[in-house]
Amino acid sequence: MKKLIPLFAFVVMAVQLASAQDTIKQQRYSFHFQQTVITQTKPAFSAPYSGLNSLSPDAETASSITTTFFGAMRLWKGAEFYFNPELSGGAGLSKTLGVAGFPNGETFRVGSASPAIYIARLYFKQNFEWGKDKDTITEGPNQLAGLKSKRYFSFSVGKFGMADFFDGNEFSHDPRSQFMNWALMDNAAWDYPANTRGYTIGLFTELGQPDWTLRFAVTMVTTVPNESVWDAKVDKANTQTIEYEKRYSMGGQKGSFRLLGFLNNGKFGNYDLAVAQNPKAPNVDSTQAYGRHKYGFGINADQYLTKDFGVFAKASYNDGHTETWFFTEIDRSVTFGGTLKGTSWKRPDDELALAFIGNGLSKPHRDYLADGGYGFLIGDGRLNYAPEMIAEVYYKVNAYQHKFFLTPDYQFILNPAYNKDRGPVNVFSIRAHIEF
Repeated sequence: MKKLIPLFAFVVMAVQLASAQDTIKQQRYSFHFQQTVITQTKPAFSAPYSGLNSLSPDAETASSITTTFFGAMRLWKGAEFYFNPELSGGAGLSKTLGVAGFPNGETFRVGSASPAIYIARLYFKQNFEWGKDKDTITEGPNQLAGLKSKRYFSFSVGKFGMADFFDGNEFSHDPRSQFMNWALMDNAAWDYPANTRGYTIGLFTELGQPDWTLRFAVTMVTTVPNESVWDAKVDKANTQTIEYEKRYSMGGQKGSFRLLGFLNNGKFGNYDLAVAQNPKAPNVDSTQAYGRHKYGFGINADQYLTKDFGVFAKASYNDGHTETWFFTEIDRSVTFGGTLKGTSWKRPDDELALAFIGNGLSKPHRDYLADGGYGFLIGDGRLNYAPEMIAEVYYKVNAYQHKFFLTPDYQFILNPAYNKDRGPVNVFSIRAHIEF
């Protein structure tokens, strides 16, 4: 014990020295806050029949709220700690059912609309750097200001959102400040690992170079679809996600390209087996067994054409044999659009944006729904299949000093839940977002 005391004291002094050296140009603490309120309404629409998971054909209005506190702390050289408590409440239209590309990215598929507090993120990050080229990092939510080498390797472990690290896009990624539709948050056919509120537990690693980045994550899986209890059989229930990002300049304007691949493993149900067991009322959950997989990929690109106008496009695919477990019931998706800043009409901090979405299903998934099966999000009791087509347009107003934004939004949904017997649907939204 006496020998350990000097050793412990030496370690403490070394950490303190490293921290002192590291804080000359590095921010030690960061505290941020956001609150987003979205109210959506839709008029009545035509629907000759409805099922348990259908979007209601009646006129309705629904609101959601999320409030997040972002806390970050630099521990020692290269080490950071993040803690984000969050409150959410409200619900989506029709209890967030009946549309695969759901129109409100801030709603969750939870049983109660009452506000609830939970831990959104709680993770540790260690960064290792080399080389002389540096980037200046500005302060932001979960981002400590300081200098960072363009050449680094980092790992993060704990609870986080996969969208924090993967599948970013300059114009189509954040429903709190950009497009609201689920299919525009990420590559829509990526059944990304998450609990019912959108977060997961795992290990994330990243290798960064001046013009490219390689990312990889291993995460846990919930015991049942769209729930919050984690499966302890991590050897049988796990996910692997990998992404390569390339950054470049075209005509003096920045752009980026990302290629993502994923493999989900777990106790997943099989659509073909469910139909074979009970053709008149298939239940995919009844076929769940370990050893099942879902794999897929996504392509994601964004490009500024001028300093005020940029475009994006995404395409994604999954094999569609096993049931959707985490995100939404989309097996193929193509999205594209653009964003224009308001400089030409003397509102440089405003944004006008337009996007288009095309979602599809695999044949096994399509047959399952046509025979009366239900997923956790869609199911009209029968199906006259057609791709789900959506258009979204919004205008974001910088209402007060880059801290308060108001965004009116309109979405047109053709063939909701892939059913051309229902709709079309018109969704009108207003979003209020504050951050500091």
